[in-house]
Amino acid sequence: MMVRVRRVYDPPEPGADGVRVLVDRLWPRGLSKAAAAVDRWPKAVTPSGELRTWFHGGGGSAQEFRARYEAELAEPEAAAELARLRTLAGAGPLTLLTAVKDPAASHAAILAELLSG
Repeated sequence: MMVRVRRVYDPPEPGADGVRVLVDRLWPRGLSKAAAAVDRWPKAVTPSGELRTWFHGGGGSAQEFRARYEAELAEPEAAAELARLRTLAGAGPLTLLTAVKDPAASHAAILAELLSG
């Protein structure tokens, strides 16, 4: 299984990206849908607005964020979408796209780890 995490603002890499999945709840600012080249946008696997607000407001640690995010991913709708993403990842490359400045330290990296494991 190949799951990559990239910034949505980076140009697509057609030979390597495979299925491109936006994993942010909000559409990235200043980016057209054509330029983003997003194949799927499953909002069910994105952190809730409440979780994002809590974390970015200084509410807790990265470990606590991860625990809360994983709890959200265990909810039925998110779990079903996670299963669909695992199927896609099993069929070929899957690229998780996010607008955050440091994708390796984001929810997208947690999601990639869960999909790969």
